[in-house]
Amino acid sequence: MTQQTSSRRPYHHGDLRRAILTTALDVIATDGPSALSLRDLARRTGVSHAAPAHHFRDRTGLLTAIAAEGFGLLSTALIEAADLKDAGVRYVRFAREHPAHFQVMFSPELLRNDDLELTTARALAGDALRGAVAVVRPEELGIEPRMASVAAWSLAHGFATLLLSHNLDGPLGDQDPEEVFRTLASMLFRGAT
Repeated sequence: MTQQTSSRRPYHHGDLRRAILTTALDVIATDGPSALSLRDLARRTGVSHAAPAHHFRDRTGLLTAIAAEGFGLLSTALIEAADLKDAGVRYVRFAREHPAHFQVMFSPELLRNDDLELTTARALAGDALRGAVAVVRPEELGIEPRMASVAAWSLAHGFATLLLSHNLDGPLGDQDPEEVFRTLASMLFRGAT
């Protein structure tokens, strides 16, 4: 048997899956999802170029895992909301704290949209949002619950997207984005607690 040379990279890395996800999120946050490559991630995490494929198969698998993780985190945040406005604030906070997840989650062209982990996590996040809308009983206001969910999601998602793309830097100045969102939600959803 020949001895391995030091130029050969080891496959095992402790929690390689987590290390690759973390490194991928860093790359996406700085350079966007298009900059992602499994070979580069292997180099950055110090493993063989084939190691990431063992966990994610390919780039699409990695991005799908990131999106599923993001929807899981978002679901947890929304479930803990006290009311509809708080759910919106938590949505905006999630986007600010997890910008790389947020960017990938809403780019279906990058994902395996039939992936069970992803579809389950998406459904849980959707259920959490619908649960927050149901508390305000939109039907009593003459609004169909499904359309109220779309309106609430549109407001939170649009605000978060504008915030992350720095389009609100001027209008918000040094105001706390979460407080601004809370004010907007109060203006638009008068019946929301």
